Formats: sequence, C-alpha cells, structure tokens
Amino acid sequence: MQLQELNNHFTEANTELLLCIACLNPSNLFSAFNKDKLIKLANLYPSDFTSSDLMILDNQLETYITDMKLDVQFSLLKDIGSLVEKMIQSRKEILYPLVFRLLKLALVLPVATAGVERAFSAMAIIKNRLRNGIGDQWMNDTLIAYVEKEILDCIVNDVIIHLFQNMKNRMYKL
Repeated sequence: MQLQELNNHFTEANTELLLCIACLNPSNLFSAFNKDKLIKLANLYPSDFTSSDLMILDNQLETYITDMKLDVQFSLLKDIGSLVEKMIQSRKEILYPLVFRLLKLALVLPVATAGVERAFSAMAIIKNRLRNGIGDQWMNDTLIAYVEKEILDCIVNDVIIHLFQNMKNRMYKL
C-alpha cells in the first residue's frame, strides 16, 4: 500500500528527476554516481545548459568523479549540501562549474517547489467562489500581497496613503 501511495503521489517525470538528483549523492564514495542520468538531469534545464555546455559537462563529469573518489576530504560526505560546502572550501567549484551548477539546481529544487505550492495555496484562499471573476492583474497583485505579507507588514500604512494621494493629485493636475 505504501508503494502504491508513493506511485500515486509522484509522476514518472518526478520520479526520474529524483533519481537523477540522487546520482549527485556523495555517500559511499559516490556509489550512486551515474553520468548518463546527470546528463539527463542537465537536459531537463535547457535554459541553464546550452548544447555546448552539455558536451563540456560530459567531459567534466568524467574528471569530476575520478577527482572526488581520489580526494580524501570528500570520502566521508553524506549529502549534497555538505558536498557543495566542501567543493567551495576546496575551490573545486571553479574546476567543475557545470557540475556545481547541477548541484545548485538540486539544492534549489525543494525551495522552488515549496514556493510554488505556497503560491497555489494562497491562490485557493484568495480566489474563492465570491471572487471568481477576478482579473489576472488584480489576482497577481493580491497574491503578491498575500504571499509576501511579512515584507508588507513592515511598510507603514501612512506611507502608502501618502503615495496614493500624491498620485491622485498628479492626475488632477494633468
């Protein structure tokens, strides 16, 4: 039943993405490393990797995995976050910029996903049956105000009122 639940929760594309990201895991001396899957992962981000980047990445991954397995300071790492930290400390992000880009994308993915889920949750709250006729621009403005309410709480209401009064006065002068 648990396997069925997981299969229902993750699409085939999501599963493939997670399997590709798992190839970056440094535990057990990079035992999960798979160059083909990492190339496939890079192909999922066409705006981040050009076709020439993909060719360079292929060569860079060969050198990267050999270097990582031979370097003692990378032998005890357990997760991608510690791998990124160690790469920065040892300046290897300069040697392997495309691999480092893949690592950054893997680390950003959960945050980006949470952000999108938060926005959809806010949309469900804002766009209910009573406001079903809301226009796109008004919806975007309302969502930004709802999602970023911590930032907006720092703004004094008098400042906003003064801004709108000035706008109104300028319009009357035209």
